[in-house]
Amino acid sequence: MKRVHVVLYDNFEALDVFGPVEALGITDEYKIHFVSLDGGIIENDQSIKIVTEPMKSIQNNEILLIPGGFGSRKIINDERFINALTEAAVNAEYVLCVCTGSALAAKTGILDGKNATSNKSAFDWVINQGPKVKWNREARWVVDKNIYTSAGVSAGMDMAVGFIRDRFGEEKALTVCREMEYHWNDDWEHDTF
Repeated sequence: MKRVHVVLYDNFEALDVFGPVEALGITDEYKIHFVSLDGGIIENDQSIKIVTEPMKSIQNNEILLIPGGFGSRKIINDERFINALTEAAVNAEYVLCVCTGSALAAKTGILDGKNATSNKSAFDWVINQGPKVKWNREARWVVDKNIYTSAGVSAGMDMAVGFIRDRFGEEKALTVCREMEYHWNDDWEHDTF
């Protein structure tokens, strides 16, 4: 069973986290771990509190899920956080970014020269964090080698189901959607927002 490390920080976006976690967790292929820079309790704007492990607990060849949220605008300037995220990301088997989580990934340099997308309402801020990234304003989600990035909030669920399809096939992805009673937008190239 592969470990998915959800990288949290204060004021993360709830659906950026829990939408993909629900989809990935249903597969029985992944074990979810919540991590933050130093571990401990992380809280978001809706007063959701999650107990996390320190990011140093992440091992090589695991999966990272980097959510967005208003807290990304502050944590992006935390050198210790970005250094820890960089180490985890360059050693990850896959990196999944939701919303402005792609800005955090861009700040590490792992998106340089790669195709990526992000939340359309924060797009200008995001692209300033990664001028060497090939940003796609039209896409719902983008895959470039082992890195997945999605547009805002609910697009993370579509990306997660797309990731499941890429790993385990269409039937597994559709089974996950049936279990969640979720209508998957599988058109990765077009985001209506």
